[in-house]
Amino acid sequence: MARFTYEGRDAKAIRRGTVTATNKRDAAIKLKGQGIRVVSLVEQKETVLTKDITIGSPVKRDQLIMFLRQFSTLLQAGVTIVDAVRILSMQVEQAAFRKILTSVQEDLRTGNPLSVALAKHPKVFEPLILNMISAGELSGTVDESLDQLADHFEKAYRSRQKVMSALSYPIVVGILAIGVVIFLLSFVVPMFVEMFDSIGGELPWLTIFVLRASDFMQSYWYVVILAVAAIVVGITLIRNNPQGKYILDTILLKLPIFGNIVQKSSLAMMTRTLSSMFSSSVPILQSLAMTERVVDNKVISKVIGESRASMERGGSLTEPMMNHWAFPPLIPHMIAIGEETGSLDSMLAKVADFYEKEVEAATDRLKALIEPLMIVFLAAIVGTIVLAIMMPMFSMFEQIDSL
Repeated sequence: MARFTYEGRDAKAIRRGTVTATNKRDAAIKLKGQGIRVVSLVEQKETVLTKDITIGSPVKRDQLIMFLRQFSTLLQAGVTIVDAVRILSMQVEQAAFRKILTSVQEDLRTGNPLSVALAKHPKVFEPLILNMISAGELSGTVDESLDQLADHFEKAYRSRQKVMSALSYPIVVGILAIGVVIFLLSFVVPMFVEMFDSIGGELPWLTIFVLRASDFMQSYWYVVILAVAAIVVGITLIRNNPQGKYILDTILLKLPIFGNIVQKSSLAMMTRTLSSMFSSSVPILQSLAMTERVVDNKVISKVIGESRASMERGGSLTEPMMNHWAFPPLIPHMIAIGEETGSLDSMLAKVADFYEKEVEAATDRLKALIEPLMIVFLAAIVGTIVLAIMMPMFSMFEQIDSL
C-alpha cells in the first residue's frame, strides 16, 4: 500500500491530508467516494525514517480488547460502522493502530464489508475475528459478534496472564541464582585462594569442588556463554519446527504441577473459542479448523484436528478426545450433552468458565507455594558456596586456638 498526500475540496471547505491506496487511481477513487474533489495528489516516497517498522502484531492485546468493546457499544447505540471506526480511530493513541483504522475506514467508504476491510490487516485482526464478524454480517448481529469477541479475548488474556505470571517467577529466580553463582565463582572465591594455600593441609571436598568450579569459570567462561546461547538457539529452532514443538508441548503438559496448569489453560482456550464461534453460527467444521489454529499447544491442537477429520468422515466429534490422555472425561461428556440438547455453545462456555477458574485457583496456590521454595533454593545455593569458603577458615581458627 502506497501513501499519497492530497489537497482537494468538499462541499464545505478545502481538505488536506493523506490516503493509502495501491496506486494513484485507487487513491483518487477513495477520495471521490468521501466526497472530496481532488486538486493535487502526490505519492510520498518511503524512506528508512518514514517507514513503519513493526515486529509481530502492532497492536497490544489489551488495546484490541478495548477497541472491540467500544466498537460494539457504538454500534448498539445506533452509530454506523463507518462513523464508529472514524470515532475510534481518533481516540486511538498508538500511531500504527490509528493508521490501520484509517485504512479500514477508507475501505468501508468504498463499499467493502467490515470483514473484508479488516482482513487486509492480518497482523491485528486474526481469522477468529474475521470469521465471527463475517457471521455477524450475514445474521445482522455485528454488534453482538464484537461483544462476544471482546469477552472471548478478555477472558483468554486474563487466563494467559495468570499462567505467565506463575511460570515467570521461578524463571526469574532461576536466572538470578545463576547470576549470583557466576559472580561468586568469578570474583569472590578467587580472593580466598591464596589464603587457602597458606593454610596448607587437606581442604574439605566441598571447598575443593567450589575452587575447581571457580577455576573453570575463570578459564572457560566463554564455554558457559556458548552453552547458554546454544540451548536458547536450540529450543527456538525446535519450537519453530512443528514436530519439535509437538514434542516440547508434550513434555510441558507432563511436567509436575506446571503441566496441569498449562493443560487447563489450553483446554479453556479451546472450549472458549469453540463456544464463541458456535454462538455466532459459524459452521462446526470451520469452527474446529479455526480453533485448531488458535490453540497454541500442538498436542491439544492435533486432537482438535482429529475431531474435525472424524466429523468429515461422518464419525463422532468426541471420540478422538475420549481416547486421548490430554483430555479429561469432562470435556467429551459435556460436548455430548450439548449435542443432544442443542446447547453446545452454552455447554462449552460452562466448561471454559470452569477451567478458567481452575487455572486462576491453581496459579494462586502455586505462587503462594513457590515463592518461599525459590527463596530457600537461592539461599541454599549461596549458602553452599559460603560454607565451602568458611570451612577451611574454621580449621585455621582451630589451629590458632591449639597453639
